[in-house]
Amino acid sequence: MDNLSKVLNETLQATLPSIGKGQVANYIPALANINPNQLGVAIADLDGKVFKAGDADIPFSIQSISKLFTLIQAMKIYGEAIWKGVRRDPSGLRFNSLVQLESEHGIPRNPFINAGALKICDQLESRCSTPNFQLLSLLKELSHNNSIKVNHRVAISEIKHGARNAAMAYLMKAFDNFENSVEKVLESYAHHCAIEMSCVDLARATLPLANKGKTLTGKALITTKQCKRINALLVTCGLYDEAGEFAFRVGLPGKSGVGGGIVAIYPGKFSLCVWSPELNKTGNSLAGFELLERLTGALEISIF
Repeated sequence: MDNLSKVLNETLQATLPSIGKGQVANYIPALANINPNQLGVAIADLDGKVFKAGDADIPFSIQSISKLFTLIQAMKIYGEAIWKGVRRDPSGLRFNSLVQLESEHGIPRNPFINAGALKICDQLESRCSTPNFQLLSLLKELSHNNSIKVNHRVAISEIKHGARNAAMAYLMKAFDNFENSVEKVLESYAHHCAIEMSCVDLARATLPLANKGKTLTGKALITTKQCKRINALLVTCGLYDEAGEFAFRVGLPGKSGVGGGIVAIYPGKFSLCVWSPELNKTGNSLAGFELLERLTGALEISIF
């Protein structure tokens, strides 16, 4: 780890030529105008140290990375009962596909595709008095950053252009797998996706997943068993229909978002986050993916 800062900077510089080869998430209008020429990476280790390079301190829309934290919240509240309404299998389809949901009677394949995340938000709506506030409070605590906030312009844009998400929620409701008001859950979901954090924030916030579910102070965020299961889901489902390619090329549990962020976990060692707004055809950060592949190769790390 002594040369980590050097390796981060070298891999970032080697990845810069990939910027310009992808496309930002223009189907969400509020994200369409972001400066695409940005690339950052941060690592947080179990000694409390943070290493970073590039645009690691710039906040960005975490989008589907929020699904990881809502899953943590729901697992803490529901335990094993969480799996009555959502499965634990890779989807093999786009993150916003309706086809599978219809054929499988309104039960989403996993909590990281949109339908599954909406079901998790539905569960939180049933048990939490203020789901949005509670998620934001958790993220502030884990990242040690009290200035984290929701970009309301992005949230409104997500709601206005969330017809497919609404269709998924109503389809689940038609199969009696959705308890609360669809509109209320969609609003919460949009606000979760519109939270803005930096690479440094997210590397710190995901550190318990590298530490058997505990924060650096020894506080149990989740149990060791739950931590193991979340990391397993990240490997198989965290990058949607590109999860297999990510495991093959990067070799770590990971979760992506169309804001251009990807978090990854190296159990027992550290957590990390990369960010670059341009996406590949699968909807994952093009340069971020490549940077992670170079980084794990240079450090010779993998869970396999």
